[in-house]
Amino acid sequence: MDLFEKRMMMIKKKMPRIMGILNVTPDSFSDGGSFCSREDVRAMVERMLAQGVDIIDVGGESTRPFAKPVSEREELRRVIPAIETIRKITDIPVSIDTSKAEVARQALAAGATMVNDISALRNDPAMASVVAGYNGPVIIMHMQGTPGDMQVNPRYDNVVAEICAFFAERIAWMQQQGIEKSRIVLDPGIGFGKTLDHNLAILGNIAAFKQLGLPVLIGHSRKSFLDKLLGLPVDKRDCPTAVISALCAGQGVDILRVHDVALTRQAVLLAAAL
Repeated sequence: MDLFEKRMMMIKKKMPRIMGILNVTPDSFSDGGSFCSREDVRAMVERMLAQGVDIIDVGGESTRPFAKPVSEREELRRVIPAIETIRKITDIPVSIDTSKAEVARQALAAGATMVNDISALRNDPAMASVVAGYNGPVIIMHMQGTPGDMQVNPRYDNVVAEICAFFAERIAWMQQQGIEKSRIVLDPGIGFGKTLDHNLAILGNIAAFKQLGLPVLIGHSRKSFLDKLLGLPVDKRDCPTAVISALCAGQGVDILRVHDVALTRQAVLLAAAL
C-alpha cells in the first residue's frame, strides 16, 4: 500500500456514514411515487451502492408537514417487498423508518438491521419491546407535535437545550426498558416542528448533541428551510444539502441521511481531507 492509499484510508475513517433515503411512498415531499415497484427499488439500490452508500433507510409512510398517516397494513405492503429486494442484492445495513411496532418487527424479520423512529418510541407503546428484543441500533428523533401539526407554530425558549433535555429523558427511559444506551443514535429532527432559525441553531450547535456521548444523525436533505434561505425548489436543493453535509462532517456528525449519495460522498470526502 503506497502513501496515497494510506492517506485515503485515514481520510475515509474520519467521514460520517452516508444513509441513503429510499421512500416507497406515493406522497413523500421529494421523491414520492418514484420507487414503488421492485424494479424501481432494485435500480435505486444498485445506484446507491455504486455511489458508496453505507446504510439504506426504507420508509413507507410520508412524514412531510401535514402528511396524513397510513394504516399498518398499507405501510407493511410498501416496505417489506422493498427490504426483501434489498436483501437479494446486498447485506448492507438497512434501517426501517417507522413509528409502528409491528412494522418494525416484520421489517427486522425481513432483513432490516436498525429502527429509525421519528417519534422516539412514543407513538406505539409496543415499540420499546420490539427494539429491546434485537441487538441493532435505534435512531430516536426529536419532533415537536406530529407531522400533521408540527409546522403550525413551533416555539422554543432555547431549541438546542430543549432538544438535549428531551434526549436525556428518552435515553434514561429507554434504558429502563432494557435498551442499551450504546445502541441509541440521536437525530435532532431538522424540519420537524422547527422554524428556519431553529434549524440553523441545530446545525450550528452539533457539539451540544455530541456531549450526550452518542452518535448523531442529521437529516437535512432537500428540506424546505433551504427554499426559505435560497429560494430553491426541491429538485435544486442537492448542492446546498451537500454543503451542509460537509459542514456537519466538520462538526463530528456520525450519519448523514440524504437523497443524493454521490454528491454527499464528494462533499464529506473533501471535508475529511481538509
